[in-house]
Amino acid sequence: MTTYNLEPIGRVTVGEDGFALAIEERFREALHGLAGFSHLNVLFWCHYLDTPEYREMVLADKPYKEGPDQVGIFATRSPARPNPIALTAVPVIGIDETAGIVRIAYIDAEPDTPILDLKPYFPAVDRVRNVATPQWCADWPQWYEDSATFDWGAVFENAQ
Repeated sequence: MTTYNLEPIGRVTVGEDGFALAIEERFREALHGLAGFSHLNVLFWCHYLDTPEYREMVLADKPYKEGPDQVGIFATRSPARPNPIALTAVPVIGIDETAGIVRIAYIDAEPDTPILDLKPYFPAVDRVRNVATPQWCADWPQWYEDSATFDWGAVFENAQ
């Protein structure tokens, strides 16, 4: 099996000003041209669940209240998976190329989470017109913006 080496390009930060993506100095020039994009796709490493036990997980026991008793890990957005890579779209508030700061409205990542890559959100390749989901998640929000007010705690089996 081939091994691949991933190197973070930055980290997630959370402070008084909210959420931000802090990009390493040597990668800051790569931010050039992002101004004008309202959203970015962020790939990040779920470092808190990067353990041999979590990397071996292929089945999740009833993660969703309305879901089946077990689902394959690839049918979840769980960070516990063979490669703990996460993908999420984020709204961009502002970009400071010189400081390497991308201010964002929110990200479902912990502070100091390693960022693997940023990609501009392009409707032509990121938005799909006719999407189908299993019945157990059919009542989830259909749009990113509606997720902010959705009761996600009511969805997950072991929600705190």
